[in-house]
Amino acid sequence: MPRNRINSLGYKYIMLVETLLPFMAIIAVATYVQSIAGFALGMIVMGTVTTFNLVPIAFTSVVISSVTLMNSIFILKGCFGQLNKRIVIITVAGMLPGMFIGLTLLEYLSSSFNEVLQTILGIAIIGAGISMILKSPHKDRKHSKEPTFFCAGTASGILNGMFSMGGPPLVYIFYRQPFTLNLIRLYLLSIFFVSSISRLAMVGIRGELTSDMLLFSAVCIPIVLGVSWLAKHYPPPISLDTMRKIAFCMLMVIGSSLLFR
Repeated sequence: MPRNRINSLGYKYIMLVETLLPFMAIIAVATYVQSIAGFALGMIVMGTVTTFNLVPIAFTSVVISSVTLMNSIFILKGCFGQLNKRIVIITVAGMLPGMFIGLTLLEYLSSSFNEVLQTILGIAIIGAGISMILKSPHKDRKHSKEPTFFCAGTASGILNGMFSMGGPPLVYIFYRQPFTLNLIRLYLLSIFFVSSISRLAMVGIRGELTSDMLLFSAVCIPIVLGVSWLAKHYPPPISLDTMRKIAFCMLMVIGSSLLFR
């Protein structure tokens, strides 16, 4: 093999490792937060990876969908029976067309307006953090009507298609329902489970999956499973409400870094 080709392969390998290692660390932290709080994996990973310019947004979105799928499967095992399936179905029904719109916007903005895309991402992350922390008092919570879940699903689908982080609209709606925090967490993870499968299928049909995307996903999945197991069997000695506040602080820092760097 020619020396220049060997040098080229060596350089590519070093660059891959230098990108993959921090990517794996970010995935581990985000997985732990999502396993406890039920959301924020996509926002933490997408915001942090984009801030440090590790890989493009479209690339990160695919990996997020893959690891979110595995995280949801692991955490939800044996828990589906606690959910109102109609709420999940109505939310997903709104999400699917929104996801198609989001993917189309991502393709358009990635080609010519990457800075605009990053600004939208930063605003979405900050908005998610604010909506998450400003929950309504428990006594004022009541069941929302079905169209509300459909509309939240559509908004979530657009963000999911663009950034693989459809949590903000869902967090806003579900944290205003008269559910326990653990049940809210299960609803969010169940919807993320369906949305991850749907997004990966749409991207695959469009022919946009690459070998590097699959490699990053394959390497990160064992980390996700390990961290999910750790969080499930050895949760931190803090309440879900406290974990939400920690996630809020992380999202504020990440979103601000995208807007003001």
